[in-house]
Amino acid sequence: MTQNKQTAKKIIITGGISGIGLAMARAFAGTGAHLVLGGIADTQTVNQISAQMDACGAASCVIDSTDISDATAARQMAQAAIASMGGVDVLINNAGIQHVAPVEQFPPERWQAVIDVNLSAPFHLSAVCLPEMRAQNSGRIINIASVHGQVASANKSAYVAAKHGLIGLTKTIALEMADTQVTCNAICPGWVRTPLVEAQIEARAAASSDTIEEAAYHLVSEKQPTGRFMRPEQIASMALFLAGKDADNVTGTAFTLDGGWTAQ
Repeated sequence: MTQNKQTAKKIIITGGISGIGLAMARAFAGTGAHLVLGGIADTQTVNQISAQMDACGAASCVIDSTDISDATAARQMAQAAIASMGGVDVLINNAGIQHVAPVEQFPPERWQAVIDVNLSAPFHLSAVCLPEMRAQNSGRIINIASVHGQVASANKSAYVAAKHGLIGLTKTIALEMADTQVTCNAICPGWVRTPLVEAQIEARAAASSDTIEEAAYHLVSEKQPTGRFMRPEQIASMALFLAGKDADNVTGTAFTLDGGWTAQ
């Protein structure tokens, strides 16, 4: 049963209009939540996602196209979301970008962009949401980190640095809010078959004699012993748990969902 609009949770999800973010949006919409979803999309896509959230049961849905790589803009996005929903119960820092290159060839502007979106934006949005959460003595911050927050891969220096930093930020917020009912945790997915990963699979297949599914298997098996991708819906299920009452004493933890990647 969904909540009424007065008691429905108020959720901010950055990067909420595709991939893992969209799966989480659907999951929280199904609980009757109010949603503010960050992401840049054309009018048709915005209308489609809004209709989808309504069909899933969301109490309301706003799609915010703010460029959160800018510190001031990121803080303004959080402030606007709190104003439009009348508060915030859950902040999910999910937006992320990637660039691949060796350290000595990594463009400084790309380094900065990855750090700004993947690490600085979660800091800025959290800084705005935490006073509201502290005042109401409840709230959840869920940071979508990565297995690369725990282990490294070559040619991904900025992403690895940002995700390691995001786990550190998660622990710090958890400690600072430990005297309240506000928690902060991270989810660390391994390979998830999102549209971005699908593009990598297609490129791999095009460069070999593999079919799409063979290329997908070879890609995921290089890191994940199970040979299976995580599904966006599985990440969403973990987010629902962390946002729920049964996780009220779970904080400062990084949950790895990686098909055995870091068990090796």
